[in-house]
Amino acid sequence: MLFGVLQIWKRSTQKKFADNHLLKRLSPNQSFFKSILKVLILCAAFGCLSLALVNPKIGTKLETVRSQGVDIVFAVDVSKSMLAEDIAPNRLEKSKQLVREIVNSLASDRVGIIAYAGKAFPQLPITTDYASAKMFLQNMNTDMLSSQGTAIHEAIQLAKTYYDDEEQTNRILIIISDGEDHGSEALDIAEEAMEEGIKILTVGVGSTKGGPIPIKRNGVVLNYKKDNNGETVITRLDETILKEIAEETNGVYVNGSNTTEVVDTIKEVLDKMDKKEFESKQIADFKDQFQWFLGLGILLLFVDIFFLERKTGWLKKLNLFNETSI
Repeated sequence: MLFGVLQIWKRSTQKKFADNHLLKRLSPNQSFFKSILKVLILCAAFGCLSLALVNPKIGTKLETVRSQGVDIVFAVDVSKSMLAEDIAPNRLEKSKQLVREIVNSLASDRVGIIAYAGKAFPQLPITTDYASAKMFLQNMNTDMLSSQGTAIHEAIQLAKTYYDDEEQTNRILIIISDGEDHGSEALDIAEEAMEEGIKILTVGVGSTKGGPIPIKRNGVVLNYKKDNNGETVITRLDETILKEIAEETNGVYVNGSNTTEVVDTIKEVLDKMDKKEFESKQIADFKDQFQWFLGLGILLLFVDIFFLERKTGWLKKLNLFNETSI
């Protein structure tokens, strides 16, 4: 468009100076075709340089990558008691933070996530995709399960189905809860899990002093949960059941108030475990291709610089615009 405006301006100015017949006699080798060609070359040069800046990539090969690690399943308590704010910002958000930091400390281990309250629900199957794990973790809340309560045995039972290798010995289940178990089967199920090679680590979230369960709307506390007598319910961290489950499976219990301590303790346990070689996966190795476009762009710029707008002998012979000789 700018080229067209420039050509119109040039013709208008030239007409003021002389008529077309005289202009052809004054500049007989002036070529309109080569002016257009110069503009096209310049546009192509800038186009190539723009592509070079984008840095296109091409997959050149596939590499077989094998990874070794431990299968870790997180069972996160999402019962209403996890809304208590006796640990900042509340028990559930603290649990999410703990899982996120543990995942950040991993290298090539596989992870899975279970949400549980009165029932257990598979949130994420075993995977090495840590980004997906964090995304599913972020979306967990106390409204995702209609069945309320804290049935830890349900989470352990579901976790047993997560591991895909019967001979696998590096199985870890990390239960994060306030320990208010409303069932009596947790220890029995934990014993079965140990027989299947599952080591259970438990993390207690909350305080033994406890706190009320807030009822919020749009982030504003409207009231606190009350019992049948109209008394405010105080929920407390019960470490007893969590410690017993960990001991039953030769695992470890750790209080979740200190994030660094939790991550270090779990990392220490994982480092001592045998690593399993996971199924190989194909990863595309991409190679930068910007240099081709950069080289072509620079070449076209040089061509444009040394490309003259006047007619050449071969162009006169072609006579593309049916021009008559003077």
